This record gives sequence, C-alpha cells and structure tokens, in this order.
Amino acid sequence: MPYAFWWPLLCGAAAGLLIRLVYSGNPGESYSAMMWSFIYLSPVVVGMATVYAAERQHRQTWAFYFWAPFLANVLYVVGSLLFLFEGLICAILIVPFFSIIGMAGGLLMGLICRLTNWPRSSFYSIAALPLLLGGLGGEPRPAQELESLHREVLVQAPADQVWRHLMNADDIAPEEVDSAWMYRIGVPTPLAGTTVQTPTGLMREVRMGKGIHFQQHSSDWEEGRRVHWRYRFGPDSVPPRALDDHVRIGGHYFDLAGTTYTLTPQGDATLLAIRMDYRVSTAFDWYAKPIARWLIGDFSEVILGFYRERSERAR
Repeated sequence: MPYAFWWPLLCGAAAGLLIRLVYSGNPGESYSAMMWSFIYLSPVVVGMATVYAAERQHRQTWAFYFWAPFLANVLYVVGSLLFLFEGLICAILIVPFFSIIGMAGGLLMGLICRLTNWPRSSFYSIAALPLLLGGLGGEPRPAQELESLHREVLVQAPADQVWRHLMNADDIAPEEVDSAWMYRIGVPTPLAGTTVQTPTGLMREVRMGKGIHFQQHSSDWEEGRRVHWRYRFGPDSVPPRALDDHVRIGGHYFDLAGTTYTLTPQGDATLLAIRMDYRVSTAFDWYAKPIARWLIGDFSEVILGFYRERSERAR
C-alpha cells in the first residue's frame, strides 16, 4: 500500500475531524465542542482508528499503540486549525490533552485486536458513542465558582507616578507586553487603556489588536491607593474570529469578574499589587483550571512589569 506509514495516522485524524464537524453546536447546546462526550471520546476514537487501520495491514508493536495515536491526535488538531474548526489558542492548549487521551485509546484498540483478531464491530461501537451521546441534550451549566490570583512588584517610583500610568497607558508597543504567554499563543496585545472620571465613577476604555475593545468601570476606588475594575463587553467588543469562542471573556466557559490594583507607599518606592478574580467552567476543569491559573498568573507578572518599567522610566 502506498504511504503505508502515514495511512493509519491520516485515518485517525480524519475520524476526529468528522466528529468535530458534527460537534458544531453553540455553547450549552447539544453537540457543543466543549461537551465531555467530545473532549474525552473524540481523541480516544482517533487513537483507536489509527491502530485499527494499522492492524489491518499487519500486526503492530505495543510501542506503536502509544506513539501513533499521539501523532494522529496532533494531526487531528492541526487539521482543525486548517479547516477553521478551532482557533490557535484552543489548539495549543488542547493538543497535549488530546494526545495523551488518544494514547489510551490506541492501547485499548491494540489490546482488543490482539484478543479478538480484527474487531470491526468493537471499533464501530465505540466510535459511535460520541455521536450518540452528543445528541442526548445540552450540557449542564458548569460550576460558577470564582478563582482569585494575587501578584505584586516593588516599583522604584512614588505612588502618584504609578497611579498616573495605571490610569492612562497610551501607545503600548507589543514588545512591552508580548512576553506573556497568553499573547504568545494568539491573544492580541493591548494597544491603549485610557481612563476618564464620570458621575458614576471611573471608566476605562481598553483597545487591543484585531479590533477588540471593551470598558472597565470602577465605583470602588481611592485615588493613588486602590482601584477595582469590573469589565463590560458590548456586542461588538470582540469581532468574529478575533478570539476563540471557547475562551471568550464573559462566555459560557471563561470570565473575568474583576481586577483590583493596590498601591502601598514604601518610602520613595511603591508596592504595586494586582488581584484578578476569574471563572473557569468546563467539563474538564482538572485540566483547564491549572492552565488558566498559569496563564493569568504569567499575565499578571508581565502587566505589573509593564507598569513598573513605565513608572520608573518616567521618574
């Protein structure tokens, strides 16, 4: 058979893409791509299809049952990008998860093949599971508990100087913030954040790349000492395909509840602290929450460094 090495991997990736095509429902509805039946079972099917196609050629090794499903799931995710089923952010975050789960599916298929000798019926039965389970109804509303994260940095500048940069940051260059991993994997970098005082409090207009814009409002603030921002997104705040729908702020699976900055004078310096309150609500929080905490923590450190550099340079 021509391309014998790649044929099983392509079969596995194609099986995953067919399932992804079916799972095109909106968040919270049937056949949503964040349902547990898709997240857990589609990489298993990819791994099983890979091993099944290879076993039809000749008996494979136990090592093959691990590495081939791993590669097939990588191809599956890359294919999702090429066919615009997924954005870059989701693809990068999910590929380790899919690859590891897919290895388990490959091992299972290899074991079945060795015990039953070409188990077509077993493979088809398992492959049909995500297609059946996805139509049983919308996914239940995930948990809505908030997580909090705290970071701080010592700025060699007085509090009023730090406050001015905290309120107004114009002409933000990509190199000032793009060391944050969330920007490295596809989130557009910020361009500016300007604040005005209104009768109801402070209003901050934030602009980012790809046309993203939103507001931060605060009725809980003390000039030069503390400000608590809450986020407001309009219908046009995030243009289509500017962000993956699965990581949209304020969406079904992720939200930023608020951000608090605290400035504590320490002699001629200022201790600048940030607290971010956020929500992650998925069917696989054991995987998604640690990643979100790492990304948000890394962003917090970079943004504090941004304000420190600007404040100290201005001084």
